[in-house]
Amino acid sequence: MGGESVTSTPDVVTGEALPHGRQSSRDDEFSSYMAARQAALLRTAYLLTGERGAAEDLLQTALAKLYLSWDKVRDRGALDGYVRRIMVNEHNSLWRRAWKRREHATDDLPDQPVHDEYDDGLGAALWSYLQTLPPKQRTVLVLRYYEDLSEAEIADVMGISTGTVKSQASRALAGLRERAPRSLDPRHTDPPEEER
Repeated sequence: MGGESVTSTPDVVTGEALPHGRQSSRDDEFSSYMAARQAALLRTAYLLTGERGAAEDLLQTALAKLYLSWDKVRDRGALDGYVRRIMVNEHNSLWRRAWKRREHATDDLPDQPVHDEYDDGLGAALWSYLQTLPPKQRTVLVLRYYEDLSEAEIADVMGISTGTVKSQASRALAGLRERAPRSLDPRHTDPPEEER
């Protein structure tokens, strides 16, 4: 039998035999996407979780799920939205798990990472207030103001209606206005010393 045999490699996830070229191409595409977008997606994960370690775990889970579905995603231009949706769903499901509800806050804080970026202090101060919001409200604000998604896009990512996005955003902003000092409000300006 003079025909050539096609070398196949088993898919690491499904175990199905994939032609060697297809597996290699799939892995190369995924690796390229991950290398290009990992930092931005980690930022989104951090904004959702508020903790570096939890953000890394969340992103790792999202990327693993993306890899499993890589061949099913037809619109490669929508990959970021697909990964954001996975992260939001995973983050929401974490809050529903019993072990998460058993965690308690403590006065003993672990060592905090050092940030090399310039921060005038307002961003960090506002973030501390943002973390006090319920997860759903915080997720809406992160997607709206940090990721610059429209209300319709947020509704799609979170699997809720546009009206719910609006009401959650409204409640979240009202909560921030109550909790945060007026000095963090961009509409607020202190009068000059001589006018006081």
